[in-house]
Amino acid sequence: MKTEMIKMPGDVPGNSIELRVLRFEGGNNGAVSAYLQSSLHGSELPGQAALHFLIPMLEKAESEGRVAGNITVVPQANPIGSAQWQAHEHLGRFDYFSGVNFNRSFPLLASFDTAELPAVDAPKSLAERLKAQLLRLALPHEIVLDLHCDDESESYLYIHQAFLPEMYDLAAALGSTAILSWDSTADAAFEEACAHPALHLSEQERKARAVTTVEFRGLNDVDIETGKHDADGLYRFLVHRGVIIDDSVKLKVDFNGPVTPLENVEMIRAPQGGMILFHVDIGDEVEAGAKLVTIVTVPGDPSGNITLTAPQAGRILTRRSHRYTRRGDNLLKLLGGKRSESARPGSLEA
Repeated sequence: MKTEMIKMPGDVPGNSIELRVLRFEGGNNGAVSAYLQSSLHGSELPGQAALHFLIPMLEKAESEGRVAGNITVVPQANPIGSAQWQAHEHLGRFDYFSGVNFNRSFPLLASFDTAELPAVDAPKSLAERLKAQLLRLALPHEIVLDLHCDDESESYLYIHQAFLPEMYDLAAALGSTAILSWDSTADAAFEEACAHPALHLSEQERKARAVTTVEFRGLNDVDIETGKHDADGLYRFLVHRGVIIDDSVKLKVDFNGPVTPLENVEMIRAPQGGMILFHVDIGDEVEAGAKLVTIVTVPGDPSGNITLTAPQAGRILTRRSHRYTRRGDNLLKLLGGKRSESARPGSLEA
């Protein structure tokens, strides 16, 4: 394993960040290569835990000559967000300066040529230069896995429709319960930026590629056993795709969870602020009209309660981890079988 520290000057004198990049050199020039990163939202750690346990597995495979394709790993993809704390709370989702989500507004390139991306010392904001550098690292690889998590959630994947059904193998390897499929690059998230040039390839050329956002359950699902479980899943997938050679590992592609277009996802939002009382848990199957959540707007006075019900039948994929909400906040995701009446283009959340 070779470690590279990419130093990027900050936006004012005396400040800088370092991006730690781990490289495993493959022995087969014809093998598929892979890029894995975590914590693009600095406070999302389940993916970082998975990589913490995966890296020693990759080192062992490399020492035994079993790494076929090049592998690049960036365990902390966002040193800016990782350093953002306020009142003892870690807030790594939005850039403090611009208010822009760190996983939005990536450059959309027509090809895999990254020569025109801003250099690390270009006259651009640090966040823009970081996004350019992450793309520069990722785009040479056929496999790009961006590891995230939700609030309280099952494990699921975002995958462009062009990469399905070939990427069912990743869902099977990770034990994902659902896939959210998309076909728009309206928000230019990292996954969208990495998929964009691949969409210009032929269908046959795309079959070797895998580009996704992995949602490894919820924010608090960070522990030794879960991290090892997720590392094993990532390793199985890399073996299955031929990036690593390991005859002891077999993958049965038996994913049978829902594949839900983004427009079929019901985002249940709070009509008023107040205390959240959930009637459902993640993984529950509900019928149309079922009670989902009650918002208590006047504690002690049930007449102020607002109970929200399911607009259609479906599966509860996520819930918010907080229990006190503002008007308009997202409360949960329900995977429906038909288009949501409140569907909108682009991402589900800010």
